[in-house]
Amino acid sequence: MNGADNIQWFPGHMTKTKRLIEADVKMVDAVAEVIDARIPESSRNPILDELVGSKPRIIIMNKCDVADEFATNAWKKFYESRGACVIVCDCRNGKGINRFVPSVKKMLSELIERRKARGMAGKALRVMVVGIPNVGKSSFINRMANSKKTKVGDRPGVTRGKQWVSIDRDVELLDMPGILWPKFEDKDAAQKLAFTGAVKDEVVDTAALARALGEVLRRDYPELLKARYKIAFEGDILTEIAKARGMLITGGEPDTERAAAALLDEFRAGKIGRITLDKPPVAERRANE
Repeated sequence: MNGADNIQWFPGHMTKTKRLIEADVKMVDAVAEVIDARIPESSRNPILDELVGSKPRIIIMNKCDVADEFATNAWKKFYESRGACVIVCDCRNGKGINRFVPSVKKMLSELIERRKARGMAGKALRVMVVGIPNVGKSSFINRMANSKKTKVGDRPGVTRGKQWVSIDRDVELLDMPGILWPKFEDKDAAQKLAFTGAVKDEVVDTAALARALGEVLRRDYPELLKARYKIAFEGDILTEIAKARGMLITGGEPDTERAAAALLDEFRAGKIGRITLDKPPVAERRANE
């Protein structure tokens, strides 16, 4: 591969976040996990399962507007078949966000009824919001807060780095810092996280990463790639992009570093098209039939 080999990523603040989640999950009623719809499985943190335990979970598939719609629907059905509540949304434009509060109330309807029976009908539902860096968790929190014109701020007694956000008379969110896992055992997932920018470019070889992304796109989305760059893609992808874009250095040599940056930036911004890198289980089954 591959530009994302041997990534070790567990800074001290993420160790602290892990401890915060373990401590605070006891005081919430449910957990909302924000994931990137382009890499739904690769952007799920495997250690969250042990951290949140049996708490009801709602999966927020963000960035749906730059993900492959067929793949998004397939992943949504897959997660729902395993008992999860799923919302497909795009936090940048607010698409799908209005489904969040009703979905939380439906998911926790039994708890609401129990509270009514005990005379605690006014108690707000508390939902912890978790997710790895760069999946749009902050955008989700801000969009939910702004939609209700409420302030996002610390509450007394809450550890720094966490925030309670009141988004509805009946629902409060506990915003947690982003957390990656201790070591990328799955090289394929590590590479996809690097493609989307969840792993900082400074810790990877960007030219190798861009070439790997180009190969994935050439295999899975060749028409989108050709439509964007107007080239045949028969040789080195970065060399061809550099020549097509007039990205040249002294002596007329193609500037492959600039081409690498362009390919990564344009993929991340959705300019190449709607792309999902994690193949949905349904598509995999069809391919094997």
